[in-house]
Amino acid sequence: MKRSPVLTEKQVKSLLSATKMTRYQERNRLMVVLSFGVGLRACEISGITVGDVLDSENNVRETVILKSHQTKGSQSHSVYLSESVRKEISKYIESPKKFLVTRKSPLLSSQKGGKLSSHSVQMVLKDLYKKIGLDTCSSHSGRQTFITHLSEKGVSTRIIQELARHSSMQITQSYIDVSVPKLKNAVNLVSI
Repeated sequence: MKRSPVLTEKQVKSLLSATKMTRYQERNRLMVVLSFGVGLRACEISGITVGDVLDSENNVRETVILKSHQTKGSQSHSVYLSESVRKEISKYIESPKKFLVTRKSPLLSSQKGGKLSSHSVQMVLKDLYKKIGLDTCSSHSGRQTFITHLSEKGVSTRIIQELARHSSMQITQSYIDVSVPKLKNAVNLVSI
């Protein structure tokens, strides 16, 4: 499997700043947040609706249920949203958006108000990476970074597997980036 590059926290912040230089900056910022802060795939970002993220009182849910037609593998999955991601979604929904009409409306819409395709999400992210000089990154870099950062923070691989919605531990482990600096830091944790 070809691995997508893992971004540093500084690079993620640069990517979020790059969204300010785009025509649809609020939408594109939330796209980056959903990729890096939740680990959503491009197909999941394009498929999520307003009703998926809002409860009956229009509060952002802590847990989003992605239906089988919105996911890879055609299985429903629970997606857990951190407090910071929920704040980003609230901020986005509260900003003046002419296309957030109904609960069935796409959360992130195209310039004409329709559903973004998975390919469109991939292209927006690719353009943002290019703006900050990361030409080798892809839409999967957010997911790869999300998983690697969880591992670096000491989260159990089993929990990461559930958050990533992987069918096996082996798939999850293949996502976790290993580099020489990380290996050196690891051995320095042990003292004799």
